[in-house]
Amino acid sequence: MLTLKWDAFVRALRSDFPDLYRSWLEELPPPVVEGGELRVIVDDPHRANFLRDSCTDAFVQIAMRLTGMLLSVRFICPRERPVELGGVVPTLTHMPLNADYTFEQFVVGPSNRLAHAAAKAVSAQPGTVYNPLFLHAPSGLGKTHLLQATCQELMRLDWSRNVVYVSCETFINDFVRAIESGALYAFRESARQVDVLVIDDVQFLANRESSQEEIFHTFNVLHQSRRQIILSADKPPSQIPTLEDRLISRFNWGLVTQIDLPNRETRQAILQKKARLRGAEISDEILDYIAQRVESNVRSLEGALTKLMSETQIGGRPMTLETAREVLEEGEPRPGRPLLVTDILDTVSKHFGLRMADLVGRKRSRSVSFPRQVGMYLARKLTPLSLEEIGSHFGGRDHSTVLHAERVIEADRRRARKTADTLSTLTRQLLGPF
Repeated sequence: MLTLKWDAFVRALRSDFPDLYRSWLEELPPPVVEGGELRVIVDDPHRANFLRDSCTDAFVQIAMRLTGMLLSVRFICPRERPVELGGVVPTLTHMPLNADYTFEQFVVGPSNRLAHAAAKAVSAQPGTVYNPLFLHAPSGLGKTHLLQATCQELMRLDWSRNVVYVSCETFINDFVRAIESGALYAFRESARQVDVLVIDDVQFLANRESSQEEIFHTFNVLHQSRRQIILSADKPPSQIPTLEDRLISRFNWGLVTQIDLPNRETRQAILQKKARLRGAEISDEILDYIAQRVESNVRSLEGALTKLMSETQIGGRPMTLETAREVLEEGEPRPGRPLLVTDILDTVSKHFGLRMADLVGRKRSRSVSFPRQVGMYLARKLTPLSLEEIGSHFGGRDHSTVLHAERVIEADRRRARKTADTLSTLTRQLLGPF
């Protein structure tokens, strides 16, 4: 059995794959190599999921370079629940949580103080205060972060709790599949036996009469048994089109609170927190410049920071105010109106010599699927739209397809200079003047 020098391993990851580095990696116990396998022990299940989903290939490459052996990698979390083979089949999808979305990484300011306080109160006393808790804000202002932070805190305080986080689109898709497969009873049992149900982006209930009916009865069962319900949307319940009055009434039973645009000081604090999480030391002068220039939403703010860090850590440019100015000027929004997904579809289809219909169609050949993934990646990076909203523009694909595309193209960008150049060219075309 061989024990790796973990500090050297983490330094290599930080150097070669800066987008994957997290400061908590340094706290993990040194992994061991046994039987051709690198075994990494991770105490937090959400961090384990992050490593499995995003870091496996990077760990394999670094392990091979440090040991001279081709090793497989396994991330082990002792706190993960074993899969139960008996009982009701859990037909409601349990979406994984982002390991970075914790209360510790959430920056509190005047724009979100009430929402944060309410989420903390729910974490401490689920089912008794603010039930339901309904958060609303435009895309990219931290609703999903706060929802997932609440889930993680609830499980940290009591790991036996059955906490389910799901997007509204996924709930609807699972419901439809349950009807088609004759598993409606199993679906209802799966949804109504949880301790905490968290549904993100419930504005997608608009024009979904059967789904609204199902949510109504699920809500009643959970609320009557004092189990916690947390919801989010891009607008308050009364403004969601075609939402039934009885649902509007129930969604208003607890606390409905809004998250607003962060002010300049909060934006700077967010940048500082994001930079430290990735192990980067960036001067206050540079962070304040970014905070001053990027005012739209937190997602755009993080995108600007990620681009700057990539230019310095991968491109070799110095981390200076001048570099920050150049990087942000390259990404200036086009004047007159915000960037639309149709702009991205048009630009990407012309670049690759395809029809726009090909990008939103069902062809799966590499000549079409790669440009489609590039389009989804750019939509994710350059617009404030959610995964579900982006998927709807690409032929009605679901959030998991968009998330997979983002991860594939990001990994390819780090490996292949050609892909990085293509993304830079398309970004300049999209963000430049008309």
